[in-house]
This record gives sequence, C-alpha cells and structure tokens, in this order.
Amino acid sequence: MNLIFEHGIWSFANAEIWVGIGLLIFFGILIAAGVPKIAAAQLDAKGAKIQADLDEAARLRAEAEALLAQIRKEKAEAEAQAAEMMAQAEADARRLEVDSKAKLEETLARRQKMAEARIAQAEAQASAEVKAAAADLAAKAAEQILAARLAGGAKDPLLDAAIAQIGDRLN
Repeated sequence: MNLIFEHGIWSFANAEIWVGIGLLIFFGILIAAGVPKIAAAQLDAKGAKIQADLDEAARLRAEAEALLAQIRKEKAEAEAQAAEMMAQAEADARRLEVDSKAKLEETLARRQKMAEARIAQAEAQASAEVKAAAADLAAKAAEQILAARLAGGAKDPLLDAAIAQIGDRLN
C-alpha cells in the first residue's frame, strides 16, 4: 500500500494529483469570493428579464387579441350598417318607382282627357261648321227656289212643305 501512495495514483509526483488540488483550490477561491452568488444573481437577473419579456409579450398579445376583436366587431357593425343602407336604398328605389309610375299614369290620363276634350271640341266645331254650311246651302237653295217660283208664279205644295221643314231641321 505504501507503494500506491509513493508511485501510484496518489503520489505527489503524479501531475493529475496537482491538477486536482489546484482545481479544488480554484473552486475554494471562487466560493470564497462569492462567484456562485454573483452567477446566481446574474442568472436570476437574466431570468427576471426573460420573464419580463414574456410578460410583455403576453400583454401585447392580449392587446392585439382585444384590438382584433374590436376590429371584427366594427367590421360586423359596418357590414350590418351597409346592409341596412342597401335595404333602405332598395326600398327608396321601389318607392320612387311606384311614385314615378303613379305620376306617369296620372300624366297619361290627364293628357288623354285633354286629347278627348280637344277631339270633342273639334267634333263640335266641325258639326257646327257643317250645320252652318248646310244652313247656308239650304238658304241659298230656298232663295233660288223662291226666286224661280216668284218668277214663274206657280205654287208647288210639296215644295212649300219641304221648305217649311228645312227651317225646323236646321235648328
């Protein structure tokens, strides 16, 4: 056993022992200087920063989702308003169409009445002109007959009755 300590793994002549001892001393110095506390504080600070970033990201995501919901709601309201405006425009168009048809029918009826009145007036005027022309013609014929009768001196009872009826018929 003495051999193992003198020339074996546990021998002070072995370089690996000195590396181990140096490593233990190095770790002791690190622990004495508070390096683990500093490293833990740095890791905690880094973790806190990462947690703050995650919290900020979660908050931003919640805001984005709320904004998206608001935009969807506004879009739905705008679509409903557009549909309502479209329905109102269609109703107005139908109402205007009905009003226009009624006004057109009224105008056509008024024009038809005016045309019928003009036709009736023209018929009355034509009838009056025909009666006047017939009366003039009858008067001239009667005048010629009377003139011929007076010149000839003969009386015709049939002719006298026809002349008497002409006056009744013309009135």
